[in-house]
Amino acid sequence: MDNKIIIFDTTLRDGEQSPGASMNTEEKLRLALQLEKLGVDVIEAGFAAASPGDYDAIEKIAQSVNKINVCSLARAVESDIKAAGMAVNPAKNKRIHTFIATSPIHMEFKLKKTPSEVIKIAQNAVKYAKTFTDDVEFSCEDAGRSEISFLKEIVDAAIEAGATIINLPDTVGYRLPNEIYNFIKIMSDYVANKAIISVHNHNDLGLATANSLFGVMAGARQVECTINGIGERAGNAALEEIVMAIKTRKDEFKGLYTDIVCKEIYKTSRLVSSITGMEPQANKSIVGKNAFLHESGIHQDGVLKHPETYEIIKASDIGLENDNIVLGKHSGRHAVKSKLEALGFELNDDELNAAFERFKILADQKKDIFDDDLRALITDEMIKIPEVFEVITLSSNSCNKGHSSASITIRNKDKIISDSALGNGSVDSIFKVVDRISNINGVLKDYQVKAVSSGKDAMAKATVKVQFEDKKAVLGSGLDVDTMLASAKAYVAALNSYFNLKK
Repeated sequence: MDNKIIIFDTTLRDGEQSPGASMNTEEKLRLALQLEKLGVDVIEAGFAAASPGDYDAIEKIAQSVNKINVCSLARAVESDIKAAGMAVNPAKNKRIHTFIATSPIHMEFKLKKTPSEVIKIAQNAVKYAKTFTDDVEFSCEDAGRSEISFLKEIVDAAIEAGATIINLPDTVGYRLPNEIYNFIKIMSDYVANKAIISVHNHNDLGLATANSLFGVMAGARQVECTINGIGERAGNAALEEIVMAIKTRKDEFKGLYTDIVCKEIYKTSRLVSSITGMEPQANKSIVGKNAFLHESGIHQDGVLKHPETYEIIKASDIGLENDNIVLGKHSGRHAVKSKLEALGFELNDDELNAAFERFKILADQKKDIFDDDLRALITDEMIKIPEVFEVITLSSNSCNKGHSSASITIRNKDKIISDSALGNGSVDSIFKVVDRISNINGVLKDYQVKAVSSGKDAMAKATVKVQFEDKKAVLGSGLDVDTMLASAKAYVAALNSYFNLKK
């Protein structure tokens, strides 16, 4: 059995199903290119039949990446499989991932099919998928609650039809690690070398990573996971946790390895957070902001004497570097370029010029520029969507008794428009005046503000989720030292996303 663990990243598909984590095509493409740098083997770029936007994103990713295997999910339905096959067709390496539910509860109440009918559907789906690509993955949805005897039957049928990967997901995050181990061991021994066994675990009981690792120990050679563990409900197994556990505990994983470029982990985590507006919790393993911080005096003393007293992973292992270069308003282009390269950003001359201009503006507003400031600044610049509206100036006044007010000037194509509005607080008045200028009323579904780095002058990152004209809610984010201006930029960014989705 091969010792390489295939990393199947589903951030763009299952991860995007997190409430509020939807991404536009440009954001998906930017993340796909970063996932290629990270070294994932397979990227589930979306669900081609779900929407024209998903199809377009998958096709553009397939056209743009070089080494990564591009996959589309498809139900065991001919129209889904055809859409998936056409969307991934431009990729050098392509896969179709088709699935059907196999647990008694799903077959009876959701599919309303008999087990024999489900086997026939699965077999036909795999055969049809093989007409588009030789690389076909078949998933037994809710395998964690399926009967082993039936799983053996349907897996036999899928492999006979041409499936090369068999995925056995714990779709509802129900199983415990020892149960997953026993289950995967039985199925791995049964399938033997006829196909690769894959695991896909959800985190409903907080066991997704543990279950995935026990699946690997039992013989699975593909793990399906997401950056930061995002995903529907409580999320998926976190890629960074799985990879670093295998790397750190070589004594237990007996020669198993991945091809992940670990120094790209932190950068990828920050990109996903920036795009989705979903920050990992502070105490999140590997990528949380407290993961390498020590406040206890005993811990500080130990780490200073020898890092391994309290750190089993070095921050530098995941690309989180601390150095003595502090950037400020007197820093030149070369220093900024050098720092950006150290952080893993490869910019062409035009991108570097734009980044340096934004850096100089920021440097006039705050004393020191930290790594996270630069990451946020560059990521924000690189994933910008076309601007229908742009904030030029903002004046905001708050009042604890009575109404707050905001006056804003916005560029709309070649027109400069100014207006004012009253609201119940500064943020409400800002959003209301944007609605007045655009003549579109937005319904605010979520609003978050966080400091990008440390210090009283830290940049604020505002993230909003807004529903315009009863359409699907969209995300917008804004960066600025001024929190109210960051909020205005975020709301306008959501408005721009709405207009671009309408095209």
